[in-house]
Amino acid sequence: MSRTTDLRVVAETVAALLPAVAEEVVLTGSVSRGVADELSDVELLAVTAVPLTLEECFAHVRHAGLTGLDTWGPQGTKVSRTFGYTDGVPVELIWWPRTHAEATVDAILAGQPSAAAEALANGVALRSSGVLAVWQERLAVYPDAVAAARIEEAALAWGGFHPTGFLTLTRPGERLALVQRLTDDAQRVLSLLYALNRVWEPTTKRLASRVDALAVKPERVAERIEAALSELDPRRAMLVLTELQLDAVRLAPDGPNVVRGRRWLADVAAVLRAGR
Repeated sequence: MSRTTDLRVVAETVAALLPAVAEEVVLTGSVSRGVADELSDVELLAVTAVPLTLEECFAHVRHAGLTGLDTWGPQGTKVSRTFGYTDGVPVELIWWPRTHAEATVDAILAGQPSAAAEALANGVALRSSGVLAVWQERLAVYPDAVAAARIEEAALAWGGFHPTGFLTLTRPGERLALVQRLTDDAQRVLSLLYALNRVWEPTTKRLASRVDALAVKPERVAERIEAALSELDPRRAMLVLTELQLDAVRLAPDGPNVVRGRRWLADVAAVLRAGR
């Protein structure tokens, strides 16, 4: 908690020095959730009445004391991204115009995947005109239709070809293709479980603590994902993750992709076990 407390003080100092054009300043990331460590930085979202240019945003964060300024991501959009340091602490500050923020919340509730959902839902207002509370009230309800669509989308890739075709990933020299498939399937498991639990999907950082908090889940989700990704034997790695996928999809309500996925994953697991 001491690191969280220290970084919270930094965030509040930066927020206080931003001009009034930043109507809403929201603390996000690990500091907002109280889990910051020595590798954490400060992540802030500033909402303005009108779009600002990147140059204007740089001027504002420079006035707030940030040095070593830089940016990342797409340029020339309504969103500006600024990065800098204050007393050696890295600070990321993303700038949204109000219209973009409102459209983002609308899109999330309409079912569009967005990393902003979890950030807004857990954000802490350091300066507020009241809109963050409105957004959080809206995001407190995870629509059933969105959950159903996310679950079906997560199960989309589980099927559609003969189970033995999966064994092409066990060929020598196919490690990259194997890891890509394992990573995609692990992400699908997580997407399904977050939707099943009506939780806006977070990043994959601090995975164990995130999935431990879920009420409905297979056993040892994070540990099994870690085991699959670190297992050197391709067939064993695939089996570990296939069994996890099967356990996850069995928890989901029936749907075309879910029902097909249960059947197909069971067949894939049988093929993989037979070759052990």
